[in-house]
Amino acid sequence: MSKFFLIALLSLTWASNSLAEDTYLGKLSTNPYGTDSTSNPYGTYGSEYSSESINNQYGQYGSAYSNESATNPYATDAPKLYDSEGNYRGKLSTNPYDPDSTSNPYGRYGSKYSPDSINNEYGAGSPYKADSPNNPYGEGIRIYADDDG
Repeated sequence: MSKFFLIALLSLTWASNSLAEDTYLGKLSTNPYGTDSTSNPYGTYGSEYSSESINNQYGQYGSAYSNESATNPYATDAPKLYDSEGNYRGKLSTNPYDPDSTSNPYGRYGSKYSPDSINNEYGAGSPYKADSPNNPYGEGIRIYADDDG
């Protein structure tokens, strides 16, 4: 029993450390007043001029040519989404072929029928959940860029 506890503790520590080392890119949210919202044009993460914004078409995370961009349809290292409980919710990507992409209609994180998808209005994308990107009054879902590459 103690081996199981030790393995679980080590895996939680590894997961939280790897997330802490990644670049925080705000929260995917339709809330235009949220401080960290990507829909707040005056905030760091919603501005079209900020280097940390997915809305900056010339930046690393918003360019149509960057492999780390949310808007590049061929990106393989797009920003990752995590809900308020730390659950992985896929890659914020326009790549319809990436299995983890939120734009893959047949994938776990892109299908409108999957409970793990932000595109499912009855699952992770419910407009009534506080951390849903579709709740206009909510916090939104956290976005992180993978700094391992």
